[in-house]
Amino acid sequence: MSLQRRLRLLSDPNETKSMNTAIRVAFATSNLKEIDQHFGAAESFAIHAIDAETASLLEVVQFGPADMDGNEDKLDAKIAALDGCVAVYCQAIGTSAVDRLRPHGIQPIKVAARTPLNQLIRALQDELRDGPSAWLARAIERRNPERANRFDVMESEGWTE
Repeated sequence: MSLQRRLRLLSDPNETKSMNTAIRVAFATSNLKEIDQHFGAAESFAIHAIDAETASLLEVVQFGPADMDGNEDKLDAKIAALDGCVAVYCQAIGTSAVDRLRPHGIQPIKVAARTPLNQLIRALQDELRDGPSAWLARAIERRNPERANRFDVMESEGWTE
């Protein structure tokens, strides 16, 4: 299965500038409103940029119909389409897909079918404001590798406790 269509939204440059600190998150959805797709057979993903205060739809990636089992090649195009995402929300996902997503730094998150996207986005924003969970903290750290050695830099500048 290959990528059929990729629709990117153009945005105001001021809005884009404020979203530089946002995380990219994908949602397996056919209607842009709720999670209604299994990862392996997903016909589309909505990719959002999310930070503690704002969220915006960046793009929608569409694929052709696929069988649920027996076609591992379908995962390559989907994983490639999610490049830069820290997570993908779906209603189900197989172990082989999980094993292939993790090396790309993409956390698969299984949620109940018909969970509204806006509810998931608000929960992520709350988590970003209140302190991220372990997987989200690791994802943020991977996006900012210079932060990982910030204490070494401070020590080299003469800072002490």
